[in-house]
Amino acid sequence: MTTDTIAAIRASYLSAQLAGNRREALRLLVDEGILRGIPLSTLHLDVIQKAQWEIGRMWQENEISVAQEHMATAISQLALSHLYRHLQRDPPNGRRVLLTCVEGELHELGARMASDFLEMAGFDVRFLGANVPTEHLVREVRESKPDLLAFSVTMTYHLPALRKAVAAVREVAPALPMAVGGLAFTWVPGVEAELGVPFFGKDARELVAAACRMFEV
Repeated sequence: MTTDTIAAIRASYLSAQLAGNRREALRLLVDEGILRGIPLSTLHLDVIQKAQWEIGRMWQENEISVAQEHMATAISQLALSHLYRHLQRDPPNGRRVLLTCVEGELHELGARMASDFLEMAGFDVRFLGANVPTEHLVREVRESKPDLLAFSVTMTYHLPALRKAVAAVREVAPALPMAVGGLAFTWVPGVEAELGVPFFGKDARELVAAACRMFEV
C-alpha cells in the first residue's frame, strides 16, 4: 500500500460520489480497499473523510449544488454502514462512551466515524446521531450512565448549543468527563478551554488515542 494507491482510490471514490454511483463507491472500498489489505482506519480517514472534506470545499465554493453535496454525503453514510460489518474489535474494556451531535448540528459523518473507531478499540459506544435536543441528551445521560460524553460540532454557529448542552449535563452529572471534537474547534480555537473540556483531536484516530489515555486502557 502506497500513498499514491490511496490517493488514486480517493480520487475514484470522489468521482463516484459526484456521479451518484453508489455501487462503484462501494466496489472501490471493498475490491480496491479491503480485499487488497488496506486497513479500515485508512479507508475511513484517508479515503472517505478526505473525500468528504473535498465535497465540503466544493460546496462552499459553489462548485457543486446542495443536492450534489447531499447525494455525495448519502454515499459516504452508506459506505460507513457497509464497512461497519467489517470492523475488527478489541476485547471490551468496560468503558461506555456516549457520542452525540449538539442540537441543530446535522453533520454527523465525523461523529459516526468516531463511534466506529471507539468501538474497534473496545469501548461500549452509544451514538445518538445528529441534532439531539439538549433535554433528550440529559435524559440519556441519566439513563445510560456513560463514563465519557463526547460532543461533535462541525458548524461554528452551533457552538451556543454546545455551551447550553455542557451546562445542562453538568447540572445532572457534575463528575461526568466530557470532551469535544469537530471542525468548529479548528475555526474557533479556545472554546474547549472556555468550557473546561478537553479537545480530543481532529479525527477519529486521535479521539480514540485520547480516550484510551484517559481511561488507561
